[in-house]
Amino acid sequence: MKILVVDDEVLVRRSLTRVLKSRGHDVTEAVDGAEGLTLWKSLDPDLVFLDVLMPGLSGPQVLEELGSPRRAKVVMMSAYSGDNDSSGNKLPQVDLFLAKPFDDIFEVVQKAESLK
Repeated sequence: MKILVVDDEVLVRRSLTRVLKSRGHDVTEAVDGAEGLTLWKSLDPDLVFLDVLMPGLSGPQVLEELGSPRRAKVVMMSAYSGDNDSSGNKLPQVDLFLAKPFDDIFEVVQKAESLK
């Protein structure tokens, strides 16, 4: 599966990338929303991990810029989970919402893989 990880936190980005690659996925990293938007348009990924709060474009702004329909499944991540819940009521274009920090990164990857 072709996966894009968009997060300004190096530890989150690298940890996800390491686990995803160990499971055989083709992973590309973006350090912020603007880079994530550009890579999303050029790579046409199957799955995107997208942080909510980032410098420049936020995760929701990236989704707004892309418009619909989108082929990729979206996993939105945030350390501030109070504004959104896992049902996606506030962000209907999100397939899975995860609160950071992750308790078990392997479980996170497994949940994301099950979206496809």
